[in-house]
Amino acid sequence: MSRPLFFRLQSALEAHDPYFIQKRNAARTLGLSSLQKMTAALRILAYGVAADSTDEYVRIGESTAIESLKRFVKAVVNIFSEEYLRSPNSNDIARLLAVNEKRGFPGMLGSIDCMHWKWKNYPTAWKGQYTGHSREPTLILEAVASYDRWIWHAFFGLPGSHNDINVLEHSSIFTELAQGRAPPVNYSINGHDYTMGYYLADGIYPQWSTFVKTISAPLEAKKKHFARVQEACRKDVECAFGILQARFSIVRGPARFWDEATLNDIMKACIILHNMIIEDERDPNGVQQDDDYEQVPESIPIPVSREPTIEVQNFIQSHIRIRDRETHSQLQADLVEHLWQLHGPIIRII
Repeated sequence: MSRPLFFRLQSALEAHDPYFIQKRNAARTLGLSSLQKMTAALRILAYGVAADSTDEYVRIGESTAIESLKRFVKAVVNIFSEEYLRSPNSNDIARLLAVNEKRGFPGMLGSIDCMHWKWKNYPTAWKGQYTGHSREPTLILEAVASYDRWIWHAFFGLPGSHNDINVLEHSSIFTELAQGRAPPVNYSINGHDYTMGYYLADGIYPQWSTFVKTISAPLEAKKKHFARVQEACRKDVECAFGILQARFSIVRGPARFWDEATLNDIMKACIILHNMIIEDERDPNGVQQDDDYEQVPESIPIPVSREPTIEVQNFIQSHIRIRDRETHSQLQADLVEHLWQLHGPIIRII
């Protein structure tokens, strides 16, 4: 994290929460500064250390360090979630489509996958509910990441006994698309027109029109090439998970807090800070990103009615389109041909 970004966080926190403003006590002695409280919170997030270990560096007690961490993550979520935990707008989608088309996947919006966070101090009565394939209680994060490792979607908190399909059924990733509020995505592959973007996913995800999965045990050269390229591009979300855990060791090691709400704030705050660092470290002389993170669409109130409405019918039709297996198969076949047309001659020469 750069110095300007750190001071930007400091200014925002002091304006949002008076807890981070340095004050005098009844004896007119200055208390802890915002720099001390922020540094203690960031050290716990970045290094995953215990709260009492911050005392030797910033001279702050264990209970105060825990309180600073809880207030820090809650303030970060309240201040920056609308800007750094939002769905892509029309400009973002245009950029993602342009970049992914050069990679051989027209219409691709990102990669989707799940990550487990081990929960050490879980309530004993909940152990079975939160224990899955890892045989340890965990919490699940579902995320969508793009080529630049920006995390566009984060759904966190389901017990570790769920698999990726169960998490998807609870997730809100396709809510805007089903409600007709998502920006339009139109593209053509191999002579077929499509109106919905898609995400690269692994084999456990269902055969929906919004997912493109690899081909297991391919035999033809075309399908082998498609599987290789799809699996390579799908690693975007895996790399994003790795970078997130490397930057914030607290989500790599076991969670020590008892409260689910605190763990939820910690995970969201780490993702927000991750995206802020990506934005701060972008090369200004590189590809023009044309990002405007201040553009947040206004929510238009929808009139309530008990009669069948066009909106409800469109909502149902959108759900049917999202889960269309025929479109999924057609899209996969078109991408196989498209990638072979792009790279087939080179592969034959090699």
